[in-house]
Amino acid sequence: MPYVAVHHLEKCRQCGACGEMVACPGAEELICIGCGACVLTCPHQALELVEAPREREVTVEINGKSATVPEQISVKDTLREAGYQLAVSHREPGLFAPCEVGGCGSCAVEIDGVVKLACRTMVREGMRIGTELPEGYVPRRTVVNFQGHSMGGVGTPRQSQGNNGFYLEAVCFTAGCNLRCPHCQNWLITYLGQDEALTPQEAARRLTMIREGLELNRMTVSGGESTLNRPWLTMFLREMKTLNPDPDARFHIDTNGSLLIPDYLDELVDAGMTDIGIDLKALETDTFMRITGLSDRNLAQNYKETAWEAVKYLINNYPEKVFVGVGIPYNRGFTSPSEISRMGQRLFEIAPSLQVTALNYRREFRSNIVKPKDMEMMVIRDILRDMGLKTVIVQTTAGNIGP
Repeated sequence: MPYVAVHHLEKCRQCGACGEMVACPGAEELICIGCGACVLTCPHQALELVEAPREREVTVEINGKSATVPEQISVKDTLREAGYQLAVSHREPGLFAPCEVGGCGSCAVEIDGVVKLACRTMVREGMRIGTELPEGYVPRRTVVNFQGHSMGGVGTPRQSQGNNGFYLEAVCFTAGCNLRCPHCQNWLITYLGQDEALTPQEAARRLTMIREGLELNRMTVSGGESTLNRPWLTMFLREMKTLNPDPDARFHIDTNGSLLIPDYLDELVDAGMTDIGIDLKALETDTFMRITGLSDRNLAQNYKETAWEAVKYLINNYPEKVFVGVGIPYNRGFTSPSEISRMGQRLFEIAPSLQVTALNYRREFRSNIVKPKDMEMMVIRDILRDMGLKTVIVQTTAGNIGP
């Protein structure tokens, strides 16, 4: 069923997010095609998708076959209407379209001979759509905020961290995410769809320039969710390795781990990944859904277990080749100390030496949770240590505190 976005003016705070961040496919013609990007982006939930039947239809060609679909919908919804499968996990077939705002670039298809994003493009009468990309096509995605980073991430080894204000890493941030966390701390990047998309080569050159300018060895790609566009990320890593061939160079991926099936991990390691930080949101599926904002229980279970299995796979298969760090979010608004304890036990069973960082989740985006006090975070640190974990770091207002 086609949809349209409805604006609830009584909730609107005139923040401008829907106009400044969203790449609205119908903006020039003042037509809403129901893509939902503005609904995902609005921090005040002043926009809502409602069913809106279309009075007319258009005829298009998909992979050489004719199809009749409702007018004024996205190409992504056109494919769905025509019976093509859309995927949000690497464990299922179909056009991968996880972010829904145009940031990740994964849903690229060929439209009338030109590669465009299926989620951003409105269907037209007579349009020719090809789900197979042209040979030699170089993927693109929105990448912003190339800069020095002073704190490091979950996948930054403790011995490389510090609180002295000096830069530790050169970092860039990719737009788009497959989760819908109501307290997303990077939501201004996560839901960004307006910026120019970069090829892996362009992004690698920019990040390398930051490394050289700041004289750093660690280079990090974060997000949003950095792993959404698999071809882009593997090409990016290979280019980074080519541009930074010295033995001191470290290539760090910051991720929620939800898409990292074994063959993808193998590909990333082969491409050059040396460090990875994986945020394990929860142990229980209900908690995972509260943290991530997902309403599909089966999908939440899939994502959660994929991340846990990714940690285990890397530890078992690349113990000397890849540094693995794990993040555990904590806020009493969604996680109990008991669940933290059980998460610590499961991590201890994977590897007692694994670096674990307890993250003090706080109010951001749409959330009203209260930021944990430092003493509360120290209790969480002690719980994890009591499980036998040797390297536990905790986020506090004073910075990261570790062993």
